[in-house]
Amino acid sequence: MSEAGDAKGVFASAAKKVKMGKRVEKALKEKAAASSSQEATEEDANKAPEPYTCIGHFDADFTELCRRAGLPPTEIPPVVLRAKRPGTPPPPDPKAKDPTPPEEPVDVAEEEPKPKTYVTKEKYSYFKPNIQVEMEHEEKPATVTEIYIRGWKIDDMMVDIFRNCFPTIEKLNTINLWNVGLTDKTLRDLAAIFPQCPNLKNVSIEGNPIAEEPWACLIGDDSLIVNLSLRHNEITDRGASGIGAALSTVTTCNKNLISLNLSHNKFSDVGAEAVVKGLRMNRVLLCLSLASNKITDKGAVKFGELLSRFPLTHEEVVERRKLLSDKGSPDRGTGKSPPPSRRAESKDRPGSVRSGSHLDKGDKKRDKSSKKKDSKKDKDEGAKGGTKKDDKWKKAETVNKTTKGKKTTSSKDKKGGAAPESESPDMVEAINPLLDSVESIDGQLWIPGNRSIINLNLSRNEIGEAGLKSLLLALQYQITLANLAPHPALKGLMRLSLGRNPIRADSEAYQKLQDLLLTRDPFYKPQAKSPDGEVQSLVG
Repeated sequence: MSEAGDAKGVFASAAKKVKMGKRVEKALKEKAAASSSQEATEEDANKAPEPYTCIGHFDADFTELCRRAGLPPTEIPPVVLRAKRPGTPPPPDPKAKDPTPPEEPVDVAEEEPKPKTYVTKEKYSYFKPNIQVEMEHEEKPATVTEIYIRGWKIDDMMVDIFRNCFPTIEKLNTINLWNVGLTDKTLRDLAAIFPQCPNLKNVSIEGNPIAEEPWACLIGDDSLIVNLSLRHNEITDRGASGIGAALSTVTTCNKNLISLNLSHNKFSDVGAEAVVKGLRMNRVLLCLSLASNKITDKGAVKFGELLSRFPLTHEEVVERRKLLSDKGSPDRGTGKSPPPSRRAESKDRPGSVRSGSHLDKGDKKRDKSSKKKDSKKDKDEGAKGGTKKDDKWKKAETVNKTTKGKKTTSSKDKKGGAAPESESPDMVEAINPLLDSVESIDGQLWIPGNRSIINLNLSRNEIGEAGLKSLLLALQYQITLANLAPHPALKGLMRLSLGRNPIRADSEAYQKLQDLLLTRDPFYKPQAKSPDGEVQSLVG
């Protein structure tokens, strides 16, 4: 019995050891699995997420990029449709049998339906940040055309989000930012994003005063902005000087901006003179507003000189000689210097400065013969189609010219399946104003002023009688020049706003200016006299 009991005890202890060993092995396995899962979780947390590729749907892209940037869902600005005034209902059809439907009896007990002319919102919803958009088709999220951001700060993180999603919006043409707390860095970052948007033409940045005033970065050489508004930005003479230099210099010119609004700022005659300097070589800008600034007669006189005619500076004369030399010498690009005869026949050098005393008679004879050959060569080149030089100011506008009574068609006929091209008018090239005709007066070269500006707003400034007379003389000069040498593209000033200036309404110069502007109005129709001598209006 003792031996059997001892064997039984040994067997029980061995079984217990085996069971305990399995438990230890299982615990070790679970511990190893837990540690491996924890390591995998840590690796996933440290691993950077895959970059998000924008699909062109602004709402979805913006929301996802904000989420990835770490913004809580409650702090992500929603993308909403911009509110619009309800349209006018169409008039009733007079051909309808019963245009007025019968009135139904109104049940007083029932609640009246809410009007559809407004939408109710929560009390503080107007203070919550949002992004307003306009679309071509509301049911298609990829057709966003305009973006409006108002009253909340755009920081560096938000600019990084815009850098990813703005260029992918194919139809985006307008960006309007009002009171968004821009800084020097965020404005420059946005200015670098705008050229990447293929169809962006209209930019409005208002109510964003910046101490550094880096507004010139919006008007760079690579800028595609057509209409730019910078109202209420407290721009001083410093910012206006940068804008003027960005509009044009002797060698560069902005080729896309046609409308610039600088109203409600704080620059004086110094800033106005800087803008005038930037418009000396610019023949692209059409509309300029400098209303509600501090411009006096001195600045108005500078605008009068710009619009009539002005002398070239030394730097401009040197650049003009280079352009004429390159234009008249096809071998200029090959490194060959122009012949002495070309340098001698330049009209830019006044008579008192002409050098040629070192030439002997034989050299002068050779110069005369070379002049004749060169003039004949220039005529031959002109007959063949001009020179090969393309100025920076010329636009790539090659069109098929048509003659009277003929229409340009495609090379294939109708049977070939190609539709005939419609007749299009000839497009005028914008040339460098330095190549315009000059007039030498008292040893200086004078060129016609800027006639590309058609709308100038100088209202609500400090312009008096002296500035008014200067602008009147400029307008009279433009009208005379247009009659003597009409230009199909340079029409001259058609609208000049001078309201709210210290100018007497009964001033003779003011009345003459208004009369001239009336005839410059493209929609103006003069009154005609009837056979009886009575004046009859042609309007209507």
